[in-house]
Amino acid sequence: YGAVAALEKALLEEGGRTVSWQQWAYERDEDAIAGAARIALARARTERAALVLLDQFHGALRQAIEAICRALSRGDTASAARQIETLLARVNVGRHLVEPWRVVLAGPPNVGKSSLVNALMGFARAIVHPASGTTRDVVSAVTAVDGWPVELSDTAGLRAGGSELEWAGMALAQQKLADADLVILVFDSSVPWSATEAALVEDWADALVVHNKCDLPSATDPPRPEGLPTCALDGTGIDDLVRAMAGRLVPRAPPPGAAVPFTPEQIDRLESAAHATARGHAGAPDALPPAICPAPSRARPLDHPTSPATAP
Repeated sequence: YGAVAALEKALLEEGGRTVSWQQWAYERDEDAIAGAARIALARARTERAALVLLDQFHGALRQAIEAICRALSRGDTASAARQIETLLARVNVGRHLVEPWRVVLAGPPNVGKSSLVNALMGFARAIVHPASGTTRDVVSAVTAVDGWPVELSDTAGLRAGGSELEWAGMALAQQKLADADLVILVFDSSVPWSATEAALVEDWADALVVHNKCDLPSATDPPRPEGLPTCALDGTGIDDLVRAMAGRLVPRAPPPGAAVPFTPEQIDRLESAAHATARGHAGAPDALPPAICPAPSRARPLDHPTSPATAP
């Protein structure tokens, strides 16, 4: 480190300045969208996410923005609104090219949530034990589902009663559920359906329901709601579960070469432009300059600063 510090000191004495590598990337690219894509590419977790970002680096989003600006400049707000709507429909994908989707597995104790996480991950990430309430904390791991980055979280079993420690684990589970992009409710298909389980399905109406332990004789009375049958131990239904997760998270994947907004600034400006065109404002082009993501030196600080580097 002494040599690096000496070089940095010498460069500063010659008129250099210290900047983060992200700001250097912004300033290197005349196109601010390309600069933002360069930074995001360094943090992409999967090949599929990187390919989408690479399209933006090569101009897909910039060209789409310029087309919208041209439509607005000639007063064609209807065409501009349609193009903006197309971009905003891809916002959910863009938000998760770097930050993974949050998928949370929840349900009663001892239904096989930890075993399902291990089956989805392909290795033993969560501790599995036949005793109820083994999982007390939230156990998370990042993987890829259909090429998209996903954070899987195994949570404490939800039930009435239990120790103070178990209640703390359930409180953490509820917090994680509230922030989830997708909730997977896991139940034991060999155990009779109960009012407690029915209440969970009612509370999380948009959840993906999984009936695990399908290798055991099923309890059919009373009837249980529709769901995916799985067996975490032998892999039955795991592929179907992965496909269902991908379909919920990304119902329509953007085609190759499509424009996808991927930073909060881009999304905010597109939403502002959508509101302006909906009101028929002639000044709407101002909401969408070609440099839709300004350099941090001309705007707010970077979202993810790292250690500084010296630039001439």
